[in-house]
Amino acid sequence: MIRDQQVRRLRKLMQEETTQAIAASKAGMDVKTARKYVRTGKLPSELQAVHNWRTRENPFKDVWDIVEGMLSDNPGLEAKTIFEELQRFYPGTFSDGQLRTLQRSVKQWRALEGPQREVFFAQEYKPGLLCESDFTHMEDLKVTIGGARFDHLIYHFVLPYSNWETETICFSESFESLSEGFQNALWVLGGVVAAHKTDRLTAAVHKTKNPQEFTDRYNALLRHYRMDGKKTNPNSPNENGDVEQSHYRFKRAVEQSLLMRRSRDFSDRKEYETFLHKLIHQRNSNRRTRFEEERAVLGSLPSRRLDTRKRETVKVGPSSTIRVNHNTYSVNSRLIGERVDVHLYADHVEVFYAQRRVESFPRLRGEKGHRIDYRHIIDWLVRKPGAFENYRYREDLFPTHRFRVAYDQLQEQSSTKAVKSYLAILLMAAEQGEGLVDNALRSLIASERMITKEAVADELLTVDGKPDASHEVNILPINLLIYDSLLTGCQESL
Repeated sequence: MIRDQQVRRLRKLMQEETTQAIAASKAGMDVKTARKYVRTGKLPSELQAVHNWRTRENPFKDVWDIVEGMLSDNPGLEAKTIFEELQRFYPGTFSDGQLRTLQRSVKQWRALEGPQREVFFAQEYKPGLLCESDFTHMEDLKVTIGGARFDHLIYHFVLPYSNWETETICFSESFESLSEGFQNALWVLGGVVAAHKTDRLTAAVHKTKNPQEFTDRYNALLRHYRMDGKKTNPNSPNENGDVEQSHYRFKRAVEQSLLMRRSRDFSDRKEYETFLHKLIHQRNSNRRTRFEEERAVLGSLPSRRLDTRKRETVKVGPSSTIRVNHNTYSVNSRLIGERVDVHLYADHVEVFYAQRRVESFPRLRGEKGHRIDYRHIIDWLVRKPGAFENYRYREDLFPTHRFRVAYDQLQEQSSTKAVKSYLAILLMAAEQGEGLVDNALRSLIASERMITKEAVADELLTVDGKPDASHEVNILPINLLIYDSLLTGCQESL
């Protein structure tokens, strides 16, 4: 079969060679074929007849009215679903091999007679006029910190004109996370963009029926940086398409960098943040030309960042807990009945009493969660051991899995004394250190000795919190004579 490329080569060779036969041979065709293409002056593709007839009868001709009716009533139906329905109504009429024929017919119907499809309109941006941001989940990348799964989100900030981007690790789509990521981005950028666009985040945008467009806190943030706010229409995530596409490309780049690194585990969060910052810097370095155009028209930053932490004053309940943002946290029992000031940050919570910070702990994600620290309540649990068995937050009283193993063993030994013995062990952890008691339990479990409060106390005196041999690292002394012999060998070779 002669291709267009061969005929083009023939035309060129006809100007260079002395005979048509030589030109045809070099073009890879018979001389008679060459004469035909020289005479017609057309390419093979231009000489092909238009195929506008069926090679076989359409097997769905008699039922096409039914198929059209199904598609008209529900345009979202897939051809395979319709095909299976036809097989049920007309058993033995249609074989599985005819599915492809129906799929082609349905595809043609959608293109010629089906409903209008959504049109996406390419946008043209100008430098320094708009920035977009959104949150994206990172769980599918399976990043671990110290071997433990690190479920987190990224607050992703993008300039649509230059595609310059930056990120901030966060753990929820709260306003505090939005504010921290947004302000981090502007201060790294070194200037202020005219407008900020987001999707319909509840932390920033009111519901449709609310007369106010944005929340008070988000409005205050925009006013502080002298920026206008923009939002997408309901159920129209494509209107924030630039940042959505940036999510995909950014996560793909992270995935590739993790594969090149050959490990998804990081020693701590700081190492992971450094990894992300280097990747972002590398990606931004390829956008320098357009970014310089944006930076030239950026507005100036205010003199300081806006403090957007959430502050509440709450009363400590009789169970030694406080309720903050629909989550429950324990505090020291000495504060029961007192009012405390709570400062809610993106990733942690601080508790103040009499202008002194008395507690600081990680912020819980979502709602209806709880964080109970046994150290806050252990004194009274020892005095009221009967409250342990049905305590609402009992599972929080097992700091590590070894404490749970200890409790289960105590239950097997004596169900009546198990609670008191376990609470005595938990009290040791509060007074002498959780790590020391955990090491003592590890030693008892490894040697298959019976766990009792006396055995744990004795083990604390023996082990004194030292890790077992399997966790020790021995470094052999360095023999400097090896280096002397190496240097001597080098001198002899010279």
